[in-house]
Amino acid sequence: MKNVRLWLAVSLLAAAHAHAAVNVPVVYDKLPNGLKVVISEAHAAPTVTVAVYYGIGFRVEPKGQTGFAHLFEHMMFQGSEHVKKFEHAKIVEANGGNLNGSTRLDYTNYYETLPAEGLETALWLESDRMRSLDVSAENLKNQQNVVSEEVRANVLNQPYGLFEWLDLWQNANQNWFNAHNFYGDLHDIEAAKIDDVRTFFKTYYAPNNAVLTIVGDVDPAAARKLVDKYFASIPQQPIPKRPDVSEPAQTKEKKVDQTDKLANLPALAFGYHLPDQQSPDYAPAVLLDFILQGDDSSRFYQRLVKEKQTSIDWGGGINYELGNEFDYDGPMLMVSRTTYKPGHTAGEILHEVDAIVADLQQHGPTAREVADAKVRFRSNFYDSLETTGGKANLLASFALFRDDPSQINKVLPLFDAVTAAQIQSAAQKYLAPSNRTSIDRVPAAKEAK
Repeated sequence: MKNVRLWLAVSLLAAAHAHAAVNVPVVYDKLPNGLKVVISEAHAAPTVTVAVYYGIGFRVEPKGQTGFAHLFEHMMFQGSEHVKKFEHAKIVEANGGNLNGSTRLDYTNYYETLPAEGLETALWLESDRMRSLDVSAENLKNQQNVVSEEVRANVLNQPYGLFEWLDLWQNANQNWFNAHNFYGDLHDIEAAKIDDVRTFFKTYYAPNNAVLTIVGDVDPAAARKLVDKYFASIPQQPIPKRPDVSEPAQTKEKKVDQTDKLANLPALAFGYHLPDQQSPDYAPAVLLDFILQGDDSSRFYQRLVKEKQTSIDWGGGINYELGNEFDYDGPMLMVSRTTYKPGHTAGEILHEVDAIVADLQQHGPTAREVADAKVRFRSNFYDSLETTGGKANLLASFALFRDDPSQINKVLPLFDAVTAAQIQSAAQKYLAPSNRTSIDRVPAAKEAK
């Protein structure tokens, strides 16, 4: 009865939102120096988020400079001409705000959320480090040490070592840009020279390689004047042509065996190559992912965790652990990751996965599964729109990668229109074993004392 009530509630929610339009205000322009500017007023709360997204991330960093994008995520807080080391954060926090930055596949971003009257302060801070970051030998050495320790702490000295994206991407892909160590090889990070790092900053942290997004309780015209005041005089730079990140089709299943000296239980990760975001198959593939592993009611979880009790947990998704369905620009994997019980094998799990997929390929999803998947997608999308930071992320991504932030208002109708037949077709096209790479990561044998 509980499940029936839950399904009824979900169905009612789906019906209530089926035709609810999203209308995010978007003012989009470009400065003469190439800086893309997106302003979206939202007066629900007296706050504003200022976010700068640079078109440099894990995937597109040059060969020999792996980890540089991540290194600069740290370098950007080391001070600039008018802002002392660590002062950026102190100023934001003293004005009642918070801030952060992150490195992702195709961008690095920096953002702060402040009371609305802090808009000019945020713009001044971001423009100062775009114009005049203190790329000194001392700061470089400090941050090389910080990043190296982060790699050791989060990867080298952790059970499983983020194998579900670091190792999986390297084994599933053939193009170096999709298949290198995204966190950064310690050799490249530790060998970085000051001239190389200064060139990297000048090249990729230029206004013509960036999007400035302002979301919140602002007047767009007044905000735009402040943007001109602080950013218009920053010179543009020659930007290298974006590397070719296209991925050749995988035609044969890949299975990788690994041992882990820190893990106590075996784990399995696998991924299928997905269609391009602009493909008509993309929205069906996203909903297919929700049906397979969107939550505890999904097919993989129900079969492997609940019924067979082979797996202890189940996680996965598109752009898994790296972002959402829209904030990347290039090839992508649908990833699954599970810790499973000793006495079972990765082969057992993949056998069940293939049976679940075969049923979808032959019979398609049920009407209930399609409705539930759409509700979960819509719910996640609304969650992103409820915060100025989440909205800024979507707007900046659509501006950076598609030169059209207004696409934020076109997403839901596209997904609402997906049919069961389209989802079934996506399963048939993309969920073949020949399109899959898996890694079985098992505990290393303990040496006898």
